[in-house]
Amino acid sequence: MTTHSSIETHPDLAEMRTRFERVTSTPAAQAVEALALITGLYLAASPWIAGFSVLTPLAVNNLITGLAFCLCMGGLGSAYERTHAMAWTAVVLGAWTIVAPWVIAGEMDTTRTVVNNVITGAMALCLGLAMAAMANRSTKNPARDSRMRASRI
Repeated sequence: MTTHSSIETHPDLAEMRTRFERVTSTPAAQAVEALALITGLYLAASPWIAGFSVLTPLAVNNLITGLAFCLCMGGLGSAYERTHAMAWTAVVLGAWTIVAPWVIAGEMDTTRTVVNNVITGAMALCLGLAMAAMANRSTKNPARDSRMRASRI
């Protein structure tokens, strides 16, 4: 009978956690996370801030989308090594926010709602892309990259 050691003791896992820790501790990653949380909270409260809370379907949509965006991007700071793929979910939520005034049934596309959702959605989309780019940069294998560069010379 063979016994397998825990994955927690695998050397690659420890190295990967160190890389993720290094990425999330940079000022850029912390700024992206802070801006994302502010963007998500604003999106959730925007129907009442911008004054279109009477458009109930869009107000509920923005509330749910804003809270989901906060949860996606807020989880990245606390458990980055397990949740960095959720940055792509944040990108989708940003894109949805942009098109929501035209897609949701009813007359939701007033100037106020369109301007609010396009600007907030563009911010959310860019912040999600920034976090996804940081995740992609941190998952690259530096040893493999240096070998690839050396083979090209």
